[in-house]
Amino acid sequence: MALFQLERTVLLSPDDAWRRLTDWPAHGDVVPLTRVTVVTRPPAREGTVFVARTGLGPLGFDDRMEVTVWQPPSDGGPGRCRLDKRGRVVLGWAEIEVRPEPGGRTRVVWREDVRVRFLPSLFDPLLATAARAMFGRAADGLLRAR
Repeated sequence: MALFQLERTVLLSPDDAWRRLTDWPAHGDVVPLTRVTVVTRPPAREGTVFVARTGLGPLGFDDRMEVTVWQPPSDGGPGRCRLDKRGRVVLGWAEIEVRPEPGGRTRVVWREDVRVRFLPSLFDPLLATAARAMFGRAADGLLRAR
């Protein structure tokens, strides 16, 4: 598996950062050629399932994910969400944490361990580098002021 971590410090409250990062359909707005559909009924919680469809037309794949930990920030404390990837092509997990920092800032930590079925582990370093870049741009886009 290809493990990576990225961190950002943003001038947002933990609640605002959390809301932006866990807006699952918005991920489709910042990941190229991707559309995200939430399968379960709102609100988001443990057990929420969504599918990220990446591709052009009939050429593509579904990245099915389930929220297995849902701990929104509260009372000035941190928040943590874990997603388990359960697709036919993409497997692994992702964790998103938000932590309050001094000066009204929030520290965001995004960890992911991703595996692409049938891709030999020899390619894990390349996969981790590509995933870090892609999800880094996605996190930046989600956290950007709107």
